[in-house]
Amino acid sequence: MVESEFSGKNEKERQTLWIVLGLNLAIAAGFFATGAIGDSSALIANGLDNTSDSLVYGISLLALSRSSKWKRGAANVSGGLLLIFAVGILIDAWRRYVGGSEPLGTLMIAMSLIAAVVNLACIWLLGRLKEPDVNIRAANTFSLNDFASNGGILIAGGLVWWLGSNWPDLVVGVAVAGIAAWGGIGILRDAHDEHHKAVHNHQPE
Repeated sequence: MVESEFSGKNEKERQTLWIVLGLNLAIAAGFFATGAIGDSSALIANGLDNTSDSLVYGISLLALSRSSKWKRGAANVSGGLLLIFAVGILIDAWRRYVGGSEPLGTLMIAMSLIAAVVNLACIWLLGRLKEPDVNIRAANTFSLNDFASNGGILIAGGLVWWLGSNWPDLVVGVAVAGIAAWGGIGILRDAHDEHHKAVHNHQPE
């Protein structure tokens, strides 16, 4: 009975992660397309963010039926990818600052609203899962970070449209990198805490 419930829990988590993975890939493609058309650091940053998230969801899917040690390892990879992504965004923002850019505020606003709806759906889907493991919690962190980033793009898009300047776009790009770095550190800390709990309780790895 317990084994059946565990299997059912894993299957529900697997289905949810596949849906969230698909939504993130679609949003990443949208961010890259609109970022290229709209010359926006913030949109490209979020495209890279969602691509990183998608890779992590794939890792989380592999980790579902694995041991606790494997799951903690997957979470560590997830956190590390977010930190790498943050560095990449900072490099892109610096390149646009030095070389100049002309972002389209209206396109930034439209894409941020679409992405916010999708990320809310992801948060709702992940929130329905009971007793989430470290990788599901990591996935929820990604979706919350993305939703916060969408709000930043919305504000930046309005300022770009109003002021006719690229600095709000660059500021949000850097802010997205900061949010990603903070989320990555949080995931690594969560995985570290899980390890200490397992050692303390003498749980099997």
